[in-house]
Amino acid sequence: MERSTMRGTRLLVLASVLTLAPQFAVAERVDENPGGFKMMADLLVARPLGLVVVGVSTAAYVVSLPVSMMGGNAEEAGRKMVVEPAREVFVRCLGCSRPGRKEKIRD
Repeated sequence: MERSTMRGTRLLVLASVLTLAPQFAVAERVDENPGGFKMMADLLVARPLGLVVVGVSTAAYVVSLPVSMMGGNAEEAGRKMVVEPAREVFVRCLGCSRPGRKEKIRD
């Protein structure tokens, strides 16, 4: 393989792992009353990493858009690759594990 092809493949694998990792972590955690340490970790580690994931997955979506449109699943791909990662970063209370505003996720 050429060097640029290998770099692109590695970037795609990294984006996939970073996109899927928060989904597995959310399935395990249920505490929605985070403490200060959890909030700081979310602010300093998870949110910046989430921004990177949103950028990489959005770029992957744009690259895959012609194929997705031919396959008829461009909307689903956009939801999974752009909307859901963005919701994890921007529409989640600080330190919470589930997306959504805190008053809406209380059950």
